[in-house]
Amino acid sequence: MTQVASMVLLTQLMCLVAGLLLGRMGERGAPLVNVCQCLNEAVMKIVSMAVWYFPFGIVFLIAGKILEMEDPSVIGQKLGLYAITVVSGLAIHGVVLLPLLFTLITKKNPFAFIQGILQALLIALATSSSSATLPITLKCLLENNGIDRRVARFVLPVGATINMDGTALYEAVAAIFIAQVNEYDLDLGQIITISITATAASIGAAGIPQSGLVTMVIVLTSVGLPTDDITLIIAVDWAEIKGSQQVRSDPEQTNFPLKPTSLELNQRS
Repeated sequence: MTQVASMVLLTQLMCLVAGLLLGRMGERGAPLVNVCQCLNEAVMKIVSMAVWYFPFGIVFLIAGKILEMEDPSVIGQKLGLYAITVVSGLAIHGVVLLPLLFTLITKKNPFAFIQGILQALLIALATSSSSATLPITLKCLLENNGIDRRVARFVLPVGATINMDGTALYEAVAAIFIAQVNEYDLDLGQIITISITATAASIGAAGIPQSGLVTMVIVLTSVGLPTDDITLIIAVDWAEIKGSQQVRSDPEQTNFPLKPTSLELNQRS
């Protein structure tokens, strides 16, 4: 792992620890928490302004990359296979693995549960944002699936922030695709490094469209791959279904059996 990637991951870890400690400090940590919230709002406003110029920048980035290609048709075929690989991986994860785990842990029918959150899945597919779908997901859980409000209001925001399984899978495949385009042979250690880095970097990704392209820089630099080739991914990134995949996995965790607290046991007795 390169020094840049190590520093970024170390910064994420330090911010996570600092946030946990500030939350436990209560009123003493409130001033610094307010400063962080103000900085967050300022950054979000800057990003919102920059989003209006993204389409123009993306067009020129893709056009410049196409002009550099010796045979665009070959790259187009590789991009098609890359998109099929990502969608197939997400489909296996969402249609086979998650329902299987759901059935083993909860002893319930997973497809009946999925039917209750179908509206949230469709909105996630349209918006490509798990954060924007959060209110609809909460509504579906409470009204259609009968999940306890306290459990849903705790699990969903946490899951929308750190449970980025779709982004982690997509970034790992994208890094391997970029290595193949550049005829770069990856050994087993580098593939493991990509998997671990993609999982760690996806935790810090925002639940908004194309946020994975930002954290993908960390994944590529961890094994020395060129970050300029991220522009290849932009051409097909809009067609991915990772947002719906992340919305799928968060609500299912609200069904996992919970161990009652001592207070609840006393109230029942």
